[in-house]
Amino acid sequence: MAPIRRVGVIQWHIKDVAAEENHTTACNYIRQAASQGAELAVLPEYHLSGMVPDDPRWAIQAGDSAKYLANYQALAKELKICVVPGTIIEKHEGPNQSTIFYNTAYFISNDGSILSSYVKKNIWHPERPHLTSSGLDRHVAFDTPIGRVGMLICWDLAFPEAFRELIADGADIVIIPTYWTPHDASKDCIAYNPDTEALFLESTLTARCFENTCGIIFCNATGPSKDFLGLSQVTLPLVGPIAKMGSEEGICVADMDLRVLQVAEQNYKVRQDIKRDDWHYVYRHMKR
Repeated sequence: MAPIRRVGVIQWHIKDVAAEENHTTACNYIRQAASQGAELAVLPEYHLSGMVPDDPRWAIQAGDSAKYLANYQALAKELKICVVPGTIIEKHEGPNQSTIFYNTAYFISNDGSILSSYVKKNIWHPERPHLTSSGLDRHVAFDTPIGRVGMLICWDLAFPEAFRELIADGADIVIIPTYWTPHDASKDCIAYNPDTEALFLESTLTARCFENTCGIIFCNATGPSKDFLGLSQVTLPLVGPIAKMGSEEGICVADMDLRVLQVAEQNYKVRQDIKRDDWHYVYRHMKR
């Protein structure tokens, strides 16, 4: 595996329940990423629909999810670029003929094939009336043209256990599509720090890289600062963010030097420790 991988994160002001417009915007940005030599392009969570589950059109659009996924597969094959098309809301039949919705991230390879998918496990409180979690399904890593990868979604970032399970399965890079806004903080939180959610992201992303000797590709939505954070970034242990966006719309392409991960692991020996038979924290880890 090449030690340096060129990856792109894409953020823009996602239009609510405007799947066709958002899809066109996403495809244009993916083409730009490919033209800049990116081997992977990552989009934000809810990139087709926005986070408006109370709008009846939101559920209707979820019925078209397969069409958009197939379009991204064709584009990835055409451009020979891997794509994580943020998350796509999918409509499924649940128990007793009920309808349930999954918030799903896919990893599409540069030949158009789907290498893996992940359904959001840790669902943010306002989402819970609308989405179904992946529950007790394991967090699993998988091999890709850019290395061994794991995927999480948004609020999963808050759970170290998710990362531990992924790196126990050999993940070197964790990809996190996100729709994280300033409104995720309560008035009481904001009274202590108006920028509390930005601080959460800045500190936690770097901490997760250090404590897991992994790289993170984090892709968020953006828009007016009162409603959106942006801050999409590529982050590594030892050095922190190697490329970071503010609130601007657009694409950021960065070269991930994966040799940093080896140096960090040689120093901290996190992966070595959790593979020991006498590892003293009881997690549901898969050993590789």
